[in-house]
Formats: sequence, structure tokens, C-alpha cells
Amino acid sequence: MSQEPRIGITLGDCAGIGPEIVDLALNSNRITRAAECKVIGKYSGSRPGNPTAETARAAATALEEAVTLARRGELDAIVTGPVHKARMYEVGFKFPGQTEFFAERCGIKNFAMCLTGGKITVALVTAHLPLRLAAGALNRAEIVRVGLLLADFLISRSVSSPRIAVAGLNPHAGESGKLGHEEIEIIAPAVAELNRSLLTSHQSHPVFTGPHSPDTVFHRVIEDQFDAVLCMYHDQGLIPLKLHAFHQGVNVTLGLPFPRTSPDHGTAFEIAGKGIARPDSMIAAINLAVDLAQNCSGALRAPTSI
Repeated sequence: MSQEPRIGITLGDCAGIGPEIVDLALNSNRITRAAECKVIGKYSGSRPGNPTAETARAAATALEEAVTLARRGELDAIVTGPVHKARMYEVGFKFPGQTEFFAERCGIKNFAMCLTGGKITVALVTAHLPLRLAAGALNRAEIVRVGLLLADFLISRSVSSPRIAVAGLNPHAGESGKLGHEEIEIIAPAVAELNRSLLTSHQSHPVFTGPHSPDTVFHRVIEDQFDAVLCMYHDQGLIPLKLHAFHQGVNVTLGLPFPRTSPDHGTAFEIAGKGIARPDSMIAAINLAVDLAQNCSGALRAPTSI
């Protein structure tokens, strides 16, 4: 891409910290590469800390505008501000989260939620599901599907030989079947299938290892033994990432025809308008979107091997 990438930035729910962190980010000297940024969203009439049906509806409208512009080729990437999903549901938003919204609007079924911050990068096999349903939703095909998306993302980020740890589901990765059979019956066969898929394409050695015990695998990532972790459920990935890099976390949607990132935090209504919101995660999300748009044309799309 020879010209400056065109980045659409939605404000999110304007009763939250979205407007102020977008303003702080764009007026900071920490956006590391040149980009043409277009702010999308309605701010007028919003009172900080007071979410309403109007602010939720405006947030949903901004998402629709952003995805329309991206699909027309008028934006090269999208950064989304935080929304309040409960309020969004009240005004007719039908999706578990913004990730699923973008996938549906783009007609994409092969997508995944990835988060990155500090030394930790994770992708989630199951995402916005109640924990009691997550185990039942696991299957070998889903692990393979998300694993291939994660491998392609890392390769697009110049990790030519990625080392991806696959986390187990149960304590101690099932303790050889004593604490659950998912590792033996589902996860280990998926790891083998992932490596077979990649060994026949562009990798000469196994990319995926595991299943690893979830209670130690993130320490090993921080010790540079792995480049990323393929996680079985939402909080398995988000708790360690937010503990490690709370103010730098970025959410990336894998599989879309354009990069979409967002800060990895919520609306923070309780501090909106008080002048204490930190823009770090928004800055990181903008920088990553610019980088992906500039260097990874098509790299976030679903791998052709699936």
C-alpha cells in the first residue's frame, strides 16, 4: 500500500470513555505510522456516565457505517470503540459482540477472536458463550479452524515459524484423563491435525504443541517459549492477557476481508468525563490497525487451506 491507510474509528457508546480516548489517542504523539483517520459516531447530546437507548443506538449506527465504508473499499481498517452490549441488545442489536457483528455483515463464517498485548497473544476457540456451555461446544474441527487462523495471523506479523501452545480445557490438562477426557479425545487429535495441515504447506516442523496445562502455559509464553496460545474458552485467554498487559491489550478479528481492532476494555461509564481515562489501549489498537492495513493486505482473511 503506497498511500496512507484509511482507518475508520468508531466512538463506541458516547456515554462511556470512547470519545475521550479517541481524542487523546489522535492528539498524542504515540501513533507510530502515518494514517488518514476518520472518526465515526454521534457525540452530541451524550452525558458522560449516563448511557441511554440513544447512545446505544448511535453506537450501533456507527458500526453499520464503518462496515459499509470498509466493504465499499473506502476504509482500509476499522478500530472500534467500546460499547455497552446490554444496552445494545435493548435497541435491537442481535449479536453476542462486535466480532460476530462484523463477521455476519461481511458474510464470513470462518472468523475468530484474537487478543494481543505485551508478550501474550491468544486466540479463542469458543468466545462469547456461558462457561457451562463452552466445554460442550469444543470439537476438533473448531480447534483446527481457529488454530489455522492464528497461525496465519502470526505469519502475517513476520513470525515465520510460529510456536503455538494449545491450552488444555481441564485442570492440569486433564491429568491423563483423570480430570476430564477432552484433552485425549478432542484437543490432542486436533493438535496432530493442525500440524499435518501445516507441514504439508509452508512449515517444516510442528507449529502446535499441547495440550498444555493452562495454569503454567502463560508463564512459558512470557519466558519466550511460545509466540501465542490457542485457548479453549474466553476467560482462559483474557484473564492472563489483562493481568499481563491491561493497558496495552488489543482485540483483533481474524478472518475478515479487512483488519478490525479494538481496545481490550469496556465503556468504563464510572470514570467517563472525569479526565482520568487512559488512551493506551486505543493507541495500541490504532497502531496495530495501521500496521495491518499497511503490511498485511489480505493476511487476516481466512486461510485457503480450510
